[in-house]
Amino acid sequence: MGVVNVTPDSFSDGGRWFDTTAAVKHGLALVDEGADLVDVGGESTRPGATRVDEAEELRRVVPVVRGLASEGVVVSVDTMRASVARQALAAGAALVNDVSGGLADPDMIPVVADSGAPFVVMHWRGFLAGGNVKGVYDDVVTEVLDELHARVEAVLAGGISPDRIVVDPGLGFSKNSEHDLILLAHLDRLHALGHPLLVAASRKRFLGRVLAGPEGAPPPARERDAATAAVSALAAHAGAWAVRVHEVRATADAVRVSRAVEEARTATATPGAPATPGAQHAEGAR
Repeated sequence: MGVVNVTPDSFSDGGRWFDTTAAVKHGLALVDEGADLVDVGGESTRPGATRVDEAEELRRVVPVVRGLASEGVVVSVDTMRASVARQALAAGAALVNDVSGGLADPDMIPVVADSGAPFVVMHWRGFLAGGNVKGVYDDVVTEVLDELHARVEAVLAGGISPDRIVVDPGLGFSKNSEHDLILLAHLDRLHALGHPLLVAASRKRFLGRVLAGPEGAPPPARERDAATAAVSALAAHAGAWAVRVHEVRATADAVRVSRAVEEARTATATPGAPATPGAQHAEGAR
């Protein structure tokens, strides 16, 4: 899943694709680099970001969705507003990626249910205005799993089909670097939810902390793509359905290598031994 931020204040690219023409061109380039689908968003969800109004989000997102869809690109719309989801779907979007899992707008679930589109349900504890809110856990994996399960049940009750649901642990949302790393170490447990898993780690703060070491300054977001590719390979091995990334080529290469290693391990396994865990899932991760 390649990312196109149609915003002037993205943490990762600082508005490089704010113009509609530039955004469409960038989305097409991501597909050429190996993206299977392109996630278009018009509102920054970084901690402390100010929400844009509905009209502005529509102005940013819908023309880019229409332009990419007209070129045959599979488009995901990244929005918390039902009105934006509705118009983006009408413009050709195939999937709705709502970081609030339908909590920010009560009309979102009925809109998605009526459309029949797949819906990404992310772990979310509220808007991050003013900082990283409610990021306190006794057991982050168990609590995220339980809260995601409750949200999935609500989405199912709202009429979205079970085979249309994708789950996302919400790395960086109400979580510190340690929480993010622990969740990545236990992605296998999220399969207990019974739905495809999206991992969105690209360029995030926890990667900057890892690369900086105990005393160094974190590198800028755009210098975290190699680290993102490493996470992508790990996520593929853990059975992720997709990884959401800003720089596609490095991740596509990393996933190919991960898959090749898994295939080699399976091919040389002791006769009669079970296949390597994760090998059967890696094919689906891009």
